[in-house]
Amino acid sequence: MISSIKTYRLQHKLEESFGFSQWHYDTRNNLIVEIIDDSGTVGYGECYGPATVTQNAVDTFYAPLLLGRDPLKNEAAWQHCWRASLDFAMKGPMMGAISGLDMALLDLKGKLLGISVSELMGGRLRDEVACYATGMYFRKQPEEELLQTILEEATDYVGQGFGALKIKIGKNMPFDKRLIVAMRNTFPDVRLMADSNHAYDLSEAVEIGRLLSEHDYKWFEEPLSPTHPDLFRQLADKVDVPIAAGECEQTRYGFQALLSKGGVQIAQPDLAYCGGPTEALKIRAVASSMGINTIAHCWGTQLNLACALHYLATTYIEPGRATPTEPLLERDLTPNPMRDAMYSMGIAIENGVAKVPVGPGLGVEPDRMEMEKYCVQKTEKTHVGKKIPDAD
Repeated sequence: MISSIKTYRLQHKLEESFGFSQWHYDTRNNLIVEIIDDSGTVGYGECYGPATVTQNAVDTFYAPLLLGRDPLKNEAAWQHCWRASLDFAMKGPMMGAISGLDMALLDLKGKLLGISVSELMGGRLRDEVACYATGMYFRKQPEEELLQTILEEATDYVGQGFGALKIKIGKNMPFDKRLIVAMRNTFPDVRLMADSNHAYDLSEAVEIGRLLSEHDYKWFEEPLSPTHPDLFRQLADKVDVPIAAGECEQTRYGFQALLSKGGVQIAQPDLAYCGGPTEALKIRAVASSMGINTIAHCWGTQLNLACALHYLATTYIEPGRATPTEPLLERDLTPNPMRDAMYSMGIAIENGVAKVPVGPGLGVEPDRMEMEKYCVQKTEKTHVGKKIPDAD
């Protein structure tokens, strides 16, 4: 029986801000969810999105719905939360709240049953997953200096063993073009991807997409605004580089609508936002039915990283062959002590390759004392009364 649900809103002021096409950040924010059953076993999850809004959604709306329920019945818990907020929260921060709770329930379920999350997802197809380094964000520097800073940062990642890198573009067209070419000239043998965070209109995206194709970039992420999904098909008809999208999308229903329009070749659900790992498995099935591969978007701390790793460890590559192209795990390397120093047990990554945890649950664990250093607000809801019957 779920006896308690806690949240921890975390915050860290950065020494140096970083930016992308839409915003510049000087503070990292995260929301961690903790679910405890009546045996004292703890499951942790993470919510992606505006932490203050999501924390309120967990504490005031969803936690009271889940207290007293059977933690092993995570599918029923998901549907219960979904039905309760269907009229007004099919997308947005409240779905982000469901995502973190679902992740925590899967972690708890794995610990209660003594098996890993990847086994709960259907079983590992691989014991390790190669990573791509996400970084190379914009800094407040003159463009000539910024270009060199990005190249030096990328060189450091390659030196750490990462064989794939994802750069940020979308600053402006001349700079973006210089960066795309400079990265390929500097790293001729590295797998490169580019993410514009929906910075371009269609004609600009066509121009950049053709340049990315010319320089053998493996995908063009969020080239267009998610408010205009019909444009992806038009873009795909004009460029050869695969188009990746979906970090702003949620649920199997949202992904079905997005992917059925055509144009998107790589679906990118974020397991801390899309509806959680339970829903991500359904999203993967929807994508698979259309012949589209799914590579999780991953931002935040070790919890989301671990969840994405288990997800990729169990994914089947469409259409399948004897030696398929293996999936890549996104490894955020921007400054964030809450991602690394805050965990007593984290994901092992060596030479750019992540080992899939085999222990119970997600296989990562926050250090409570470290977490307190970054916690700016905590909440707790506790169950008092009898166990809630299985049927709603």
